[in-house]
Amino acid sequence: MYGFINSCLQSLVVEKFGLETWNTLSSLAGLQDPFMTYTVYDDAVTLKLVQEACALLDVQADVLLKLFGEHFFSFCKQAGYDTMLRTLGGDLVEFIQNLDALHCYLALSYQEMNAPSFRVEVTENEDMLLHYYSDRKGLYHIVPGIIEAVAKDFFDSGVRMVVLEQTEEEQRTGKLEHVVFLVQTWQNVSEKSKADEEKLFAKMKDNCRGVKKCGWDLIKTAVLSEKDQPQRSCSPCYPQKLWIEEKSFCNAFPFHMVFDANLKAHQVGVNIQKFFPGLLNGDATVDQYFTLVHPQVTFTIESIRQFINSQFVLESCKERSFIKLRGQMLWMDSLDCMLYLCSPKLRSLQELQDSGLHLADLAQHDVTRDLVLLNQQRLAEMELTNQLERKKEELRILSHYLEVEKEKTEMLLYAMLPRHIANQLKDGKSVEAGEFEVCTILFSDVVTFTNICSACEPIQIVHMLNSMYSKFDRLTSVHDVYKVETIGDAYMVVGGVPVPTATHAHNVANFALGMRIAARDVTNPVSGQPIQIRVGLHTGPVLAGVVGQKMPRYCLFGDTVNTASRMESHGVPDHIHLSASTYSELKDSEFDITERGEVEIKGKGLMTTYFLLKNLRLSEDAIMGREGTQSPIIHPDNTDRQNHTDAEKIQSESITTSSSDQSTPGPACGP
Repeated sequence: MYGFINSCLQSLVVEKFGLETWNTLSSLAGLQDPFMTYTVYDDAVTLKLVQEACALLDVQADVLLKLFGEHFFSFCKQAGYDTMLRTLGGDLVEFIQNLDALHCYLALSYQEMNAPSFRVEVTENEDMLLHYYSDRKGLYHIVPGIIEAVAKDFFDSGVRMVVLEQTEEEQRTGKLEHVVFLVQTWQNVSEKSKADEEKLFAKMKDNCRGVKKCGWDLIKTAVLSEKDQPQRSCSPCYPQKLWIEEKSFCNAFPFHMVFDANLKAHQVGVNIQKFFPGLLNGDATVDQYFTLVHPQVTFTIESIRQFINSQFVLESCKERSFIKLRGQMLWMDSLDCMLYLCSPKLRSLQELQDSGLHLADLAQHDVTRDLVLLNQQRLAEMELTNQLERKKEELRILSHYLEVEKEKTEMLLYAMLPRHIANQLKDGKSVEAGEFEVCTILFSDVVTFTNICSACEPIQIVHMLNSMYSKFDRLTSVHDVYKVETIGDAYMVVGGVPVPTATHAHNVANFALGMRIAARDVTNPVSGQPIQIRVGLHTGPVLAGVVGQKMPRYCLFGDTVNTASRMESHGVPDHIHLSASTYSELKDSEFDITERGEVEIKGKGLMTTYFLLKNLRLSEDAIMGREGTQSPIIHPDNTDRQNHTDAEKIQSESITTSSSDQSTPGPACGP
C-alpha cells in the first residue's frame, strides 16, 4: 500500500485518540519514520498497525476498519480529491459504478496501486447489491464506512449495509475475496410537499409572463430547470442505417476490437493491426495476445459481462510488442459479439516512446493525448513532492539532532553560569553586577596536595580530582548551592547567590557534611588511604557579576570571600571550620557545633571560630541524597557523650597540625 493509506490511519488515531496514542502504537508496530505519500509500503505494515491498534484500543477489527473507512473518505476530500469524488455520479449507484474508473485513472500516478473492484446490481425492490472483490482478505469492513460517509455527504441519504454472502473465487491472479452487500438507502431530507411544488410552478409562470423572449431564450426556458440544469427527458433516436463505412470506422477508432463469445477476433483497429498483424489470421483468439489486467477476473465473456460497467485494461503478452490498452466493453446482442473501444494506457512520454508509439498514432478525439501530457507534468510534481517529503524528513532528523546538541550546549553553559544569567547572555542582554546582603561561602582543599602531586603521575592526579569533584558536583544539586569554580584542588561554592534564600547557611553546612563523607570514598594515590580535606565557611555580604567575554565567569567579590578562604586555610584536616558569623546562622538549628576558640587568622587577627560536627536530624544517607533514606533518631545522652569525645579529638588535632598545612593559601575571588 502507498504511504497515503498509512498516513490516513495515522490521522485517524491522532484525531480520535491523541498523538500520544499514535506514538505508542507506532512504537508497538516497530515504526520510526513518518510515512511518505508516494512511497510503496508492504501490506504487512498496514495490517500490523491495524492489529496493534485493535489490541491497544481494545476494539474489534470490524469496528476499527469501518471507522477507518469513514475517516478515509474525509481524508481524501482534505487531500484535494473532493471535486473529483463529487463528479463521479448523480446518485449512489452511479458513484459506485464509476469507482473502478477512478481507480484506473489514479493508477496512472500510483502505478503500484492494487485497488479493489466494485460491481452493482439493482433488485426489483430497488435495493442495491454491491459486489466487492479484493485479493486482500478481511478488509471488506472498510466498505460500509466509506459508502455510508459518501451517501450522507454527497447525496444526503442514509445507508444500511448487510453482508449477504462472503466467498473466495479462483481467478486468473489467484483467489479473490468476493463479498456481496445488500445496500438499502433512505432520504434524510423530507421531500417537498405538493403545495410547495404548486408554489414553485406559479413562481416560474410569473417569471415568464410578460417577458418578450427571442428564439434562443425560449429554447433555454424549455430545456433548463430552475437550477439551470438540462432536463434529461429526451429519448434517444437511433438511425435505421449506420452512416459510417468500415474503413472510416477502423481509422476513426484505431484502437478497438470486436470478438465473439469464443474470444475470436472479427474486427480490429488499424493501429492494433500494426502491432499484432496475426490477430485476424486463422483461429487466433484475443487471449492469445492479451492478458486481462483489470478487473482481475478470468478472461471469458461471462466474466466480462459481469463487470460490463467497469473499465477494462488489457496487457499484451508478446515481448516484442508490449502495450497496455484501457477502455469500455459493449455487448452487442444482435451480433453476439463484444466491442472493446480502447486506447493505449500511458503514464508518460517515456512510456509512449517505449511502446513504439507517437502522439500521431492517437486519434484526434482521443483524450489520451492530453492525458499523457498532463500526467507527464503530474509525475514531475509527484517527484518534486517526494523530494520535498524526503528533505522534510531530513530536516526533522537534523532538527532533532540540533535540539540534542543545543541541550548539551545549554548544560555546559549552565554549568559555567547561573541559569537566569546564562539566559540573559543568550538573549544578548547585558548582565549588571548585583550586591547580596548576606550569603554563605565555602572553600575546601586537599590536605598535603602538593606532596601528592610531587609523588604521582599527572594522570593519577586528574583521576583523583575528577572522582572527588564529580561527587561534590552531585551534592550541589542535592543541597541547592551554586558551584562558583575550582582551582587545582580548591573547590568553592556559595549559598544564597545568585538566588537569595533564607536557608543559605543551612544548605552550605549540609553540603560541607556531604563533602566530608564523599571524600572518604576518594583514594590517595600515594598512600592508598582515603584523602582528607579541609573545609571553611563564612557568612557575609558579597558583590557578584559576570566577568570576561571569551570565557565569561560568574565571580564573587568582597571581604567575605577572603575570610571564607582563611577559614579553609586555617582549618583542621577532615573538619569543617566555621566563622562566628556562620555560627550565628546555625547555632539555634539542628546542627551539632563545638567552639574551637580564638585562632590567629592571617590578615584578620584573633577570631573566635567553630567546628561543625554533624546534623542531628539528618542521616548520612539523607545528607548524601540517597533514595529511601530516613532521619536518624537522636538520643540526648549519646549525643552529649559523642560531642565531648569529638571536642577532645579536635583540640588534639588542632595542636598537632603542621604549620605547612595551615600556610596553604586558598583561592581568592576578590580583593
